[in-house]
Amino acid sequence: MIKFDNVTVKFDRQVVLDRLSCELDEGILTCITGASGIGKTTLINAGDMAPDFTVKMLDGSEVTLSKLQGKPTLLIFWATWCPPCRAELSKLQEHIIDRYGESINVLPISRGEERAKVDEFITNKGYTFAVGLDGDQSIYQKYATNYIPRCFVIDAKGKVLYSGVGYDEKVAA
Repeated sequence: MIKFDNVTVKFDRQVVLDRLSCELDEGILTCITGASGIGKTTLINAGDMAPDFTVKMLDGSEVTLSKLQGKPTLLIFWATWCPPCRAELSKLQEHIIDRYGESINVLPISRGEERAKVDEFITNKGYTFAVGLDGDQSIYQKYATNYIPRCFVIDAKGKVLYSGVGYDEKVAA
C-alpha cells in the first residue's frame, strides 16, 4: 500500500517487482522511472575497461576477472529474491553455456546474499554452473550502485562491449 496526498493505492508487491524495474531492499521499494534512473546507477559502460576483481565461488575456489582474459566473459550480477534474475539464470545454461561452450567465460555473481541462501537456491534449481558470491557487494559496487540483474559482456582484452540492466527474454534467446 502506498499513500499519495491522502490517496491510498494498493498493489501486489510481486507484480510490481516482476513487471517494473524495481528493487526491494530492507523493506524499501525503489523503481526506475526512466532510462536516466538506470544511467545514474551505472558506473561501467560499453567502451570502459572492466574493473578487475577476485570473487569467491560457491565451491570455495576463487576467480580473478583479469585471468579470464583471452576469451569473452559474460558477467551477471543477480540475487535469489529477484524475479528477472531468476528468469535470466533459468536460461543461462541452455542459451549461453550449452550454445557457446568453452569459447566464452560465464560468471554469474550473487549480489548481497549469504552463501547458504545462494547454495540452497542453486541446489534446488539444479543448476550446475559455477556461481560467485559478493555478499558485501564490493565487486558489484565497482560496476553499479543499484538495480539487478546487471549484465556485462567483456571482450578478450577486458573491454566492456555491453552493459545492460534487467532481463529480456528476446535478448536471452
